[in-house]
Amino acid sequence: MLAEVLAALAAAGGTAVVEAAGTSAWRGFQQAVARWFARGDEERGRTTLERLDSSANALAAADEREAERVRVAQQAMWQARFEVALENLSASERREAAEALRSLLTGPAVPGGVSASGGAAIVGGHVTIRADHGSAAAWHMRTVTLGNPPPPGLQQG
Repeated sequence: MLAEVLAALAAAGGTAVVEAAGTSAWRGFQQAVARWFARGDEERGRTTLERLDSSANALAAADEREAERVRVAQQAMWQARFEVALENLSASERREAAEALRSLLTGPAVPGGVSASGGAAIVGGHVTIRADHGSAAAWHMRTVTLGNPPPPGLQQG
């Protein structure tokens, strides 16, 4: 399997963990992620659940100033965990694990519809983001100002 595909899958896994934390989908998603990492090893599953709880707690405890930094750090940490888990498998196990992860990220563990909390959203299915008639649209948006900029002054010339 191409390294780029696995890296993208691991990145999607990291993003999904961070986006699901704190939502109504968290417990089911958390259990599914722990099962994926465990692959039959109960101790590894328990350790993963503890790490997921720790991540969810860190995200919930972050104040407004540090929230983005914590989100980025948690996402990167989970991406790395997914990458390491995939890299430590044989080629055939890697294919199976990659397919299982892909299913986890798009399947019933992530409920259909939208679950939102604290500005996060988990969407089951496809998302189309569109802006028209002078509006703005983005997957992740902070501060947006709409309208025409003021005309340049003499100094801006």
